[in-house]
Amino acid sequence: MTDDRKTARAPGRLAVRCRAGTMQSTPAGSAGAEEADMPAEREQTGLDIDVRPHGDTVVAAISGEIDLNTADALRKKLRELDAAGHRSIVVDFSGVNFCDATGIGVLVAAHNRSTDHGGSISLAGVRPAQRRLLVITGLLNVFTLYAGVEEALAQTAGSPADSPAT
Repeated sequence: MTDDRKTARAPGRLAVRCRAGTMQSTPAGSAGAEEADMPAEREQTGLDIDVRPHGDTVVAAISGEIDLNTADALRKKLRELDAAGHRSIVVDFSGVNFCDATGIGVLVAAHNRSTDHGGSISLAGVRPAQRRLLVITGLLNVFTLYAGVEEALAQTAGSPADSPAT
């Protein structure tokens, strides 16, 4: 299971390999802003993703299980938000009752893509089981965690890059 090969990557980027799923590539900029601001979306996979803009910050509230069968829906939505120019994304995990390594891989890929563009991804409402997974993988030091969405929005509102446009 271990891979002794070293891979070169940009500083600050993370590499997570998961043999259970594959990454599909989507051309950057392929999604329009109108798709990113759609209300709750019911994916065929059973994963609910509700996107709500708050100034320059967008909240993606996730409900359901994030696993091999649903990770592509989350990957697609996070890519759309990034392509639409959202630089501060808060992923609300309060409705996520299960997240496996495939879901963690999606979050890491979204983090890498976002930081490449000067953005950030924060997690809110992470349950103890998912928090433990972040601790075990060392990702607790990568993602900023907030108790809830309100706390995340209060913190990101104080950042000049995330203040509402006038």
